[in-house]
Amino acid sequence: MNSSNVTTTVTEFILMGFPGLLPQHNGLAATTLFLIYIVLATGNIFIIVFVAWERSLRKPTYFIFCNLALCDLSFGTATLPRVISRYWTGDKVVSFNECFTQMYFVHFLGANSSFLLALMALDQFIAINYPLRYPILMKNSTITVLCTCSWLFNVIQMAAVVIQALSLHYCGPNVITQCYCDHIAITRLACENVREIQVIAFGKAMFILLGPLSFIIFSYISIIISVMKISNTEGRYKTFSTCTPQLLIICLYYLPRSFVYLANNIGFHISTDIRIMLIMCYSLFPALINPFIYCFRTKEIKEALIKRFKSR
Repeated sequence: MNSSNVTTTVTEFILMGFPGLLPQHNGLAATTLFLIYIVLATGNIFIIVFVAWERSLRKPTYFIFCNLALCDLSFGTATLPRVISRYWTGDKVVSFNECFTQMYFVHFLGANSSFLLALMALDQFIAINYPLRYPILMKNSTITVLCTCSWLFNVIQMAAVVIQALSLHYCGPNVITQCYCDHIAITRLACENVREIQVIAFGKAMFILLGPLSFIIFSYISIIISVMKISNTEGRYKTFSTCTPQLLIICLYYLPRSFVYLANNIGFHISTDIRIMLIMCYSLFPALINPFIYCFRTKEIKEALIKRFKSR
């Protein structure tokens, strides 16, 4: 991103990370974050490669899994290496362009995850409520188009958000009390009234979170009603177990976010370090744990893995 056309005196930002962390603990923080990144990257790359390699998994459900794994991998790569470097080398300085580029990817990938989770709910909704029509409605080509639309829509809408933030005048304060550059942290540093821009950004954030979440809640309520109508206990259990992995993934994404947003709006006091820790947890924990949910809670992936190991 080019800042040459932006009226600003700020050329770099200071990334504080956890303000309360003592300097002697920087090495521990860097090592912990590095291990998290290695596990996150390995798990999500494994899911992408394994699903692409295993012919039996080339189905709409697993194509969505792959898109979500790619999104999680990209989010981790956009955020963790910079904060690891900050604690490993002690270099807190982030250039103006680097910070806005990171902000773009943080919000674009976060928004895309929300839409992909809604697609996951749609897939389950049709599979359980309309099983005979599922092969017609949810073809691989249909899911490919829907996933592509999700990526493109969020690429465009987040570009508009970042361009708007770039147009602001940054003339003095440049300390970001966060582990990565995000819209709220950066626009707060602008030397002009940003109320209108923040309200628009908040509206978009609510649309991105509440729009897909509303559809997800509707889908799973409908699924639960359909499952409860199944008279066979074994069939009911089997159907519920099919939904469990997706439901776990959705809960991991939405519940911590909801807690942080609710706490901020009702005036519940959270210390800066705890707030940053919660943000890091809800940003990275789903990406870290999702591959394990795919492998151990999804019957077809588990069976494919066992088959591959036995064939050796």
